[in-house]
Parts: sequence; C-alpha cells; structure tokens
Amino acid sequence: MTTANRNLPIGIQTFEKIRTGDYLYVDKTAMIVPFTFNLSKQFIK
Repeated sequence: MTTANRNLPIGIQTFEKIRTGDYLYVDKTAMIVPFTFNLSKQFIK
C-alpha cells in the first residue's frame, strides 16, 4: 500500500499493531538529540 493510502494510527497504543496493521509510521528518532539541546527553539505540532 502506498503512503498516501495508509491509515493514521490514531488510538493505536502499541508499535506492533502499527507495524502489522499497515498504519502510517514516521520515525523521528533522529530528531531527539537536536530537540533536547534546543528546547527553547522548538515548537511541537
């Protein structure tokens, strides 16, 4: 399934269900370190 057709994992609490249920998942792990060093400059949507 293409990214545009995947469901959003609203209300899904486990990573396993997100992966096996073909939900959209965006890994933002790489953003953690810059975020912690620039807390005053970050805006979370």
